[in-house]
Amino acid sequence: MPALPSEEPGDRPSHRSDGQPAKYGYLGGFTRYAARFSVYELGPSLNGFPDFPNRFLVDVDDGVGPRECCRFTDAADDEPVWNGAWNGDDWCPWILDQSRALMPDLGPA
Repeated sequence: MPALPSEEPGDRPSHRSDGQPAKYGYLGGFTRYAARFSVYELGPSLNGFPDFPNRFLVDVDDGVGPRECCRFTDAADDEPVWNGAWNGDDWCPWILDQSRALMPDLGPA
């Protein structure tokens, strides 16, 4: 099933799953069936290394509020970290492709 575009909907949650306001780092979203996915750019980790990879958060909302789906970086050798029941789910490759497509410099893997 192709992803449906999800512009900045007025009914999008006001906060991300990590508690930060949803307007910070919002790159876009997509839907599949009743699940709405939102992708956020978190920026590089503040560990003092200038070339640390950029981090991204994917939240999912299926009607009960945003929950973390996964986190990944723009480093080619980093594996995404899937949260809870998403780990190993059949949708994982599709979610990651849709998320990366929102970032022109990454594109689908």
